[in-house]
Amino acid sequence: MEWSLERVREIVAGGMQSVRDCESSALGTAMCLLLLFVWYCYRVGREHSSSPLRGGYSTEPSRVGGGGGALISTEGDGRAKGRKVSNVEEQNSYAYCQSTECFRCTNTGEGLNQRLYHSLQDYAKRYTWSGMGRVHKGVRDQGRYLTSRPTIQRPEVFFLPDLPSAPFFSRDAQKHDVELLERSFPALLAEFENIYHAPPARAGSSLPPGWKVNSTPHGQWWTFYLVNQGTPLALNARRCPRAWRVLGQLRTFIANNVFGNACFSVLTPGAQITEHYGPTNVRLRCHLGLRVPASCELVVGGEPQCWSEGSCLLFDDSFLHRAFHEGGPDDGPRVVFMVDLWHPNVAAAERQALDYIFTPGR
Repeated sequence: MEWSLERVREIVAGGMQSVRDCESSALGTAMCLLLLFVWYCYRVGREHSSSPLRGGYSTEPSRVGGGGGALISTEGDGRAKGRKVSNVEEQNSYAYCQSTECFRCTNTGEGLNQRLYHSLQDYAKRYTWSGMGRVHKGVRDQGRYLTSRPTIQRPEVFFLPDLPSAPFFSRDAQKHDVELLERSFPALLAEFENIYHAPPARAGSSLPPGWKVNSTPHGQWWTFYLVNQGTPLALNARRCPRAWRVLGQLRTFIANNVFGNACFSVLTPGAQITEHYGPTNVRLRCHLGLRVPASCELVVGGEPQCWSEGSCLLFDDSFLHRAFHEGGPDDGPRVVFMVDLWHPNVAAAERQALDYIFTPGR
């Protein structure tokens, strides 16, 4: 439940009036303690429930959304601007990640485990250890979990123990957000067409502005990020205002830590994404099919599934997974809108702690 500041003030004022009208000093003391507790909960919730995607789309040069985080530009001289989170360099409109802070590009090890534990201790000192049993267990034994997991599921960065797992999840796991995305299919498809068919970024470029080329053994895999590892990309967000508004309406989008991404993803005919693991099991990756030719497939944990235009696929990308487009040149690209949602069995207190521990740039 979210309370406005005015509502909290009304409750406090009403409570104080009750205290003044109360003849029993013991009851008055209890009322005061209750009101202080309500105020404390309000302040804690305000500090940690804000998302950079809430509050709509901003046209200010350095900000998108209402969360107040500085953003990154990948145009101009190609250097990252804003907070020092994702150092992205563009060459002929191809964006290459070179950041030592990137969780996907940095080797995990004892140093990371120690940083995670110190961050958890800082969080617990500032707030509470309540509800942190699984998170504490995961951080404490992270090295063992990452090396001893079965080869079918082996997240590269963080494993939360005792979390139900399966390669694919029912759409009911995040029903509200799945239905919202599917209702937004026409708008998202139209916005993809706009950015995909835009003029090249500069003379000699082969892609429009904002697109990133990913490594594949065959074919081409391109992505257009709105949020990359928890960091919004301002220029791309401005090019896709409707997609940005959809992200702001999702209830379970991971908007405040490095495990959260949102992008348009394109596979050209003949392209293959080789087998790999995602960074964590605390999220579900959602693919909304925008363009799905025949002979396209996603295989997660050995289970094959096909995309469908206008429908969502939910899967746990900490399982070994791959994707391919075996169609011909006339079939056109496979296109999905991809967002990372919280795993439904990660509790609210755990989400808040993980947002703190895995804040971009921490």
